[in-house]
Amino acid sequence: MRDGAGTGRAGWRAPWRRLRGAVRAAYAWWRARSPSELFVYSFLLLVGLGTLGLKTLPGLYTGAPLDWLDALFTATSAVCVTGLIVVDTATYFTTAGQAFLLLLIQLGGLGMITLATLIILSLGQRASLRQEALMAGSPRLGIDVGPARLTRIVVVYTLLIEATGALLLYLLWLPDRGWTGAAWPAVFHAVSAFCNAGFSTFSDSLVGEREHPLVLLVIMALIVLGGLGFLVMEELVYHHRQKRRGVMPRRVSVHTRLVLGTTAVLIVAGWVLFTVFEWGVSLADLPPWARIVNGLFMSVTPRTAGFNTVDYAGVSDSGNFLTILLMAVGGSPGSTAGGFKTTTIALIGLLALANLRGASGVHLAGRTVPDETIRRAVGLFVLVFGVMTAAVFVMVTTHVELAAHAQVSGRFLVYMFEVVSAFNTVGLTMGGTPELTGFGKGVIILLMFIGRVGPMTFAAALARRRRLRAFRYAHEDVIIG
Repeated sequence: MRDGAGTGRAGWRAPWRRLRGAVRAAYAWWRARSPSELFVYSFLLLVGLGTLGLKTLPGLYTGAPLDWLDALFTATSAVCVTGLIVVDTATYFTTAGQAFLLLLIQLGGLGMITLATLIILSLGQRASLRQEALMAGSPRLGIDVGPARLTRIVVVYTLLIEATGALLLYLLWLPDRGWTGAAWPAVFHAVSAFCNAGFSTFSDSLVGEREHPLVLLVIMALIVLGGLGFLVMEELVYHHRQKRRGVMPRRVSVHTRLVLGTTAVLIVAGWVLFTVFEWGVSLADLPPWARIVNGLFMSVTPRTAGFNTVDYAGVSDSGNFLTILLMAVGGSPGSTAGGFKTTTIALIGLLALANLRGASGVHLAGRTVPDETIRRAVGLFVLVFGVMTAAVFVMVTTHVELAAHAQVSGRFLVYMFEVVSAFNTVGLTMGGTPELTGFGKGVIILLMFIGRVGPMTFAAALARRRRLRAFRYAHEDVIIG
């Protein structure tokens, strides 16, 4: 009896030992990953779970479920907070299906902020002046920089802003939609706007709200706050609290100044240009005051929210090209937005200005930006430009068939718009998404994923770890210009 009982217990424990060993091995493998690998694999896991959920969970659809490719496309778009869709979110999904998409959007947006901030702080711990502008959680701000505390702060900020936006939208939609009809759209659009996702429960996105300025202003505020970055928001709140206490805070970091200044310039310049370009085109049917408000909205949403109050297929070529430029810039580091990032573009512009002046380096607000940071900004610009150019070439050559010129005229801008929108996780489209072939959807999925995790992070995750050379070769100059 005793031997039989022992054998039974041993047989019962064996599977649990193997499971425990597998879990430990997986945990050890996960702990051994670099920050770049951890970042990429986390999004891959979330995309995989989202795709599986869209295929297996019941009650998500009003009709037939998505096939595997479209489920992967939709899950990637939601997790990478892009907003490109192959089906109408408002009519194809039930409320449960929309809630599942919103969960993916929230996890993708919130996870991106948290992981990006932790990576920035990890890099900053190995640097000094070089990372000071990115260290909003540094001791000089008087907050705990531990990962657990930092993550809690990010979550609190996110949920607080989203809750405030949802409440305001609910109050604005309450008279027309009723007590229950206004609740879900308010919550969905608040989360989607702050995460810069661009998904909407309305079939026409926000076209129906183009003459409701308060609704558009709330959406724009959520987009801008989501695109500023947690580190910038935390530093601004810290300075405000210190001033209220009568304490003179330290100077605002160069990073925050660069983010706020570049964001303001891009919004105002885009506002003026869009209003001028589209006054008699896509905004022609609106009263003058609404044209001005929608011109502002068209300047805010490409960076990188994806909501629209106009049909971009009917926007002028100059307006669409301006949209492409703003989509490429995107938001700021450590935010829910994609793109080159405001700081990258600003540093490249300051570098060009410094070269024209014959300055020895890039200087801003009484500080010198390290040469290594400038080199990384230029490298990122070249890398992103190369990826988008190659993607546009692939999309044009695979989607524009050999046909009469009249049949394909203007399609280049459509696919260029689609590529830039996907890579910079914007979600705006000129109508090219429904035309995508299976291969084209695969290209867009890859672009959305690389654009969300960042091309340099993606490349670092794929690269083999190797020991860098401890020497350098002799200098030899090259003629340029």
